[in-house]
Amino acid sequence: MEFSFRKSSAGPVSRALAGYRSLPMVHELTKVQARQIAVRAQLLDATRPSDLVSMLERLTLLQLDPTAAIAPSADLVAWSRLGSSYRPADLKGALEQDRALFEFNAVVRPVRDLGLYLAGASEWPPYQQHRDWLRDNDRFHRDILDQLRSSGALSSRDITDTSVVPWPSTGWTNDRNVTQMLEGLMMRGEVAIAGRVGRERLWDLAERVYPSDVDVPTVEDATRIRNERRLASLGIARRKTTKVPVEPYEVGDAGEPAVIEGVNGEWRVDPDALGGDFEGRTALLSPFDRLIHDRRRALELFDFEYTIEMYKPAASRRWGYYALPILHGDQLVGKLDAVADRKASVLRVNAIHEDVSFTRPVTTAVRAELRSLASWLGFTLESS
Repeated sequence: MEFSFRKSSAGPVSRALAGYRSLPMVHELTKVQARQIAVRAQLLDATRPSDLVSMLERLTLLQLDPTAAIAPSADLVAWSRLGSSYRPADLKGALEQDRALFEFNAVVRPVRDLGLYLAGASEWPPYQQHRDWLRDNDRFHRDILDQLRSSGALSSRDITDTSVVPWPSTGWTNDRNVTQMLEGLMMRGEVAIAGRVGRERLWDLAERVYPSDVDVPTVEDATRIRNERRLASLGIARRKTTKVPVEPYEVGDAGEPAVIEGVNGEWRVDPDALGGDFEGRTALLSPFDRLIHDRRRALELFDFEYTIEMYKPAASRRWGYYALPILHGDQLVGKLDAVADRKASVLRVNAIHEDVSFTRPVTTAVRAELRSLASWLGFTLESS
């Protein structure tokens, strides 16, 4: 599909753009155009990326989550882009041997972006209570650095807790003093995650993990570049939206202003995403995939209602414990309820929930993608 764009005129869309009078161009998009921009930006169209690192340099992140009802989210995201050529060992190698990627705050990012997340590190943490805790535990802070310096990479359980003041929490982080200090020192750029043994992180001095020539911009420049990088990975996004942990959805003033037919509010579009033909494909997505992670955006652009239901009682689930959204072309057409039985080496399909009635080509394409997923896992496919 060829995109076309025009300046606003005197119609209802123009009236909605009163705040943009000083801008030379506001892009008017249909929902179909907006969806195709979003799908292509997330590397989910017919043109697949060539390798894991170039994929991450475009997507900017892989969110880590321990749930592996089918496969860990990071691996599902990579497989849905790269296909059967991807292996989980590729991610581990890029993190621990090649150092082309780095893990930071439960997210994997390309090392080219490292400076963007170290900008302002010395000012962390932002809250006075946490700053007081670090000050009161200055000796503990220095003990950890000394232990890592002399011993090399260690897990949190191998690090001695010499804290004077316990971590101030009544929740699951209560008395997890070593972990909280390590995570704080990671945010400050003093320690880094050197690798993992299973799910357990190994910590080391940042100078032994990160490259020595990292360019760290000012906080203002880092914020601007992160917004630009985020918009390029999303294609189209809100200028401002709900605050969320891990990675925001909003992009500030990055890109250019846009309106979407039938959707209220202010949007920003990546100008490099405009124009060109669109050729879609079918993909099974992680519940943490960035295409659908912003639930409001998924509903507004794709008319797709979704929530992760593993936190709900079984009787309250509509789609399943770890249902995978199903993308076909530029539409999110349903959810796959499946589970990997690792003992039996079976990918068991409990149900396919159709948000729209599947045509024969959609059914054929979804079944082919299911077979591809089972093959990638090394499992046989079984439907209940």
